[in-house]
Amino acid sequence: MQQRQLGPFQVSAIGLGCMNLSHGYGAPVSLEQGERVLLGALDAGVTLFDTATLYGAGANEILVGQVLKKHRQKFTLASKCGLMSVDLKGDGKRVRVIDGRPETIRKNCEDSLRRLQTEVIDLYYLHRPDKTIPIEDSIGALSDLVRQGYIRTIGLSEMSATTLRRAHAVHPITAMQTEYSLWTRNPEIAVLQACRELGVAFVAFSPLGRGFLGSEVLDPASLAAGDMRRTMPRFEPANWAVNSQLLPAYRAIAAEAGCTPAQLALAWLLHQGPDIIPIPGTTRLDHLADNLAALNVRLDAATLMRVEALINQNSVAGSRYNTQGNLDVDTEEF
Repeated sequence: MQQRQLGPFQVSAIGLGCMNLSHGYGAPVSLEQGERVLLGALDAGVTLFDTATLYGAGANEILVGQVLKKHRQKFTLASKCGLMSVDLKGDGKRVRVIDGRPETIRKNCEDSLRRLQTEVIDLYYLHRPDKTIPIEDSIGALSDLVRQGYIRTIGLSEMSATTLRRAHAVHPITAMQTEYSLWTRNPEIAVLQACRELGVAFVAFSPLGRGFLGSEVLDPASLAAGDMRRTMPRFEPANWAVNSQLLPAYRAIAAEAGCTPAQLALAWLLHQGPDIIPIPGTTRLDHLADNLAALNVRLDAATLMRVEALINQNSVAGSRYNTQGNLDVDTEEF
């Protein structure tokens, strides 16, 4: 397995985003299926596993902890704080809450350590910026957790270059995690350059465009009722009619390159720099194998230019998030 540097950690060049197993794209998988995917990834050489307090209201951390605790020394464990699914009224209806207060960050960490069945989290991200709390206060709380030995390094998720610089001035930031793929190019505006200036690794989530760039043809009409993509503008009928027109040419480029569509998307990301680590998620072993095989794909300059010209911020219709989702992040927008 090819390796890349993530702060003090050397990790597999492609990690595993664990969210899909418990959250976001329909019903959670069974314990047995989750175990197959997690252990299958570990056996295949994946050494970066990414979860969060939010995912399944803690259920994803429980799954990762239960399945991987016996193998804890074999991988780098990442989780996130500051974004939670909370039953505010006691009626069983959960809402997302962003809370970057120091006391909440510490409580999130204590809960995550318990669920993950570990003594330390290798990389702990602030999942979203709390725009009511100075970023310096949130990072100060995380730096306290580093000093106390509960976490090893600090990361940020979905934040701007300016916020990254402010955070890094308080405590070194190891990684920035933001959506990045052919159809989401926002990191190219400013944050990638800031990461490189500061020596911060870039972890790319949703590198397959939430399935748009995957090897199987996606039909938004067939998505489960609770699938988050149902609230995302790019999957709405009018925008999908535009976006789906890009796929035949995209798939033709993949075929010419001798790879699957998923492998083309991941290989493109890997070619953007040795500091970029994609973390595709999946619930299936065949998709896992397909994704990891992207490490063997080499794209020439002409192919990179063709695929970039085809799918980019100007050719894709619709915002990546709905109105509330866009308000929750701090990323630069085209």
